[in-house]
Amino acid sequence: MTAILYPVAANAELAMAGPLGHAAREREAVGVAGEAVVFTTDPTGPAFATREAGAAAYGAALDEPWRRLTEQILPGQKAPHAEPVMADGRRWPAPAGAPPRTAWRLMVSYWRIATAERPIETPQARRARRERQALDSETVRAMAQAPLRPIEPQQPLDIGLFETRLPEAPHIVVPDE
Repeated sequence: MTAILYPVAANAELAMAGPLGHAAREREAVGVAGEAVVFTTDPTGPAFATREAGAAAYGAALDEPWRRLTEQILPGQKAPHAEPVMADGRRWPAPAGAPPRTAWRLMVSYWRIATAERPIETPQARRARRERQALDSETVRAMAQAPLRPIEPQQPLDIGLFETRLPEAPHIVVPDE
């Protein structure tokens, strides 16, 4: 399996038009950018009424795995919250009113240069929940879209599941039967 090479750029428009380079991992992206980077997914371009209209407009650009069309609720609308109830054998009530209006936008995943235009650094979700931090909706959305980050760096595996070290030479790993 090959790694996805994400563009390294200051914003989503530059990631589409002319990125500084492409990188699969953060350390590679730092090498391309020459400074700190943050992995992010941002919308770019116009909104389309249907998925087909967006696919027709972008065409072959959607062949890259770091570009995709997603449906979003248009700004200024609120989705009604439904409380679960058990009535007539159904857990959720029938939706009230018309569903919110949506549009299709191009979402670009890329390595954003941290000092460029939006230096938002989301807290780790686990730590924010434990500390009961008050978070605004944009930070929660950024946390949900960010890749998972470990609490501490993962240590390399010493040996595999069916391998063992020789007692007389602990630096040698041999298969275990």
